[in-house]
Amino acid sequence: MGEGMNPHPVFADMPVTVFETMSGLARRHGAINLGQGFPDAPGPEALRRLAAEAVLNGSNQYPPSRGDPALREAVVEHYRRLQGVDLSVEGVVITSGATEAIAAALLAHVRPGDEVVIFEPAYDAYRPLIERAGGVVRAVSLQPPSWRLTEAALAAAVGPRTRMVLFNNPLNPAARVFDAEEIAALARVCVRHDLIVISDEVWEHVVFDGRPHLTLLAAPGMADRVVKIGSAGKMFGLTGWKVGFACGAPDLITPLAKAHQFLTFSTPPNLQTAVAAGLAWPEDWFAAMRADLGRSRDRLSAALIAENYVLTPSEGTYFLCVDLAASGLTLDDDAFCRRIVQDFGVAAIPLSAFERAPSTRTVARLCFAKGDAVLDQAAERLGRARRHLV
Repeated sequence: MGEGMNPHPVFADMPVTVFETMSGLARRHGAINLGQGFPDAPGPEALRRLAAEAVLNGSNQYPPSRGDPALREAVVEHYRRLQGVDLSVEGVVITSGATEAIAAALLAHVRPGDEVVIFEPAYDAYRPLIERAGGVVRAVSLQPPSWRLTEAALAAAVGPRTRMVLFNNPLNPAARVFDAEEIAALARVCVRHDLIVISDEVWEHVVFDGRPHLTLLAAPGMADRVVKIGSAGKMFGLTGWKVGFACGAPDLITPLAKAHQFLTFSTPPNLQTAVAAGLAWPEDWFAAMRADLGRSRDRLSAALIAENYVLTPSEGTYFLCVDLAASGLTLDDDAFCRRIVQDFGVAAIPLSAFERAPSTRTVARLCFAKGDAVLDQAAERLGRARRHLV
């Protein structure tokens, strides 16, 4: 091995993701899978028909690397109409999923040795992608049950080599929607220290109880320092489509587009055609989608509370979290999740899997984007599990 070469490549010894592990156990044990975050429903038929027609009658060759112009225009108009942000087509790139958009942003803007602040528990792709880009992770640990972001904790993580913040709102996996005070605090720190932010907002339309989604792009002083990430898969419940959006000031987006062209280059044109149509749907459609998911959240929550589980607030995303210690369980979250999938037929995700050095091991995450019968059966099994394990 040559001098200076890294003897430990980032991905070489990395285990499979916790999602793959738990979904594999679910298949092996015939369990209800409330682990991986995807809906049971097939997604809007109108969009699926548009995609099918486009693959038969439209172009199936390379679209422009930055994305179909019609879809980029649709992204600009969608965010102007529903979030009041002023984007240009030059400030939008279409990617093969939001994770690719995040990877392209990191590769474009992180220099070797730059520090990137993240908030844990965090989507498990963040850390390896930052490290692969040559960055150094600085983690701010958010604590249950409120998972609140404070300016003091964030400021303490920022040092002279900090270049970027990777922010997720709503926060997967903790189902937290950050409020105006937290958004303002983050913006103040970023302006004060001249930081770029990748704002992963893929759950922006999946928020509950009348909460607004506050995009960081609209915060004071942030318009020229935020790369906003969106996801058609999350907006429309079509997680396998992998159509993402990277949006922001052209000076930030142009380097990202150059990284993107050497990752996936482009995204299937028929899916782009369908997503462009969906983005023009009225706010009423998105409100109805949120209401349907909110009913599923409430159904599973009520059933688990009736079984004497204690939950942390589920403010957005497809997920709700069980506080195992408050529920009277002494097992840590990983042991609990393995026991319930093997012995009681329900797959969940331990939240400690989303932190390098977990500050708590007492929270398990469940996906509620499932049919009523599935949720009811899962709650009944989890009730038996609690009675057996307490």
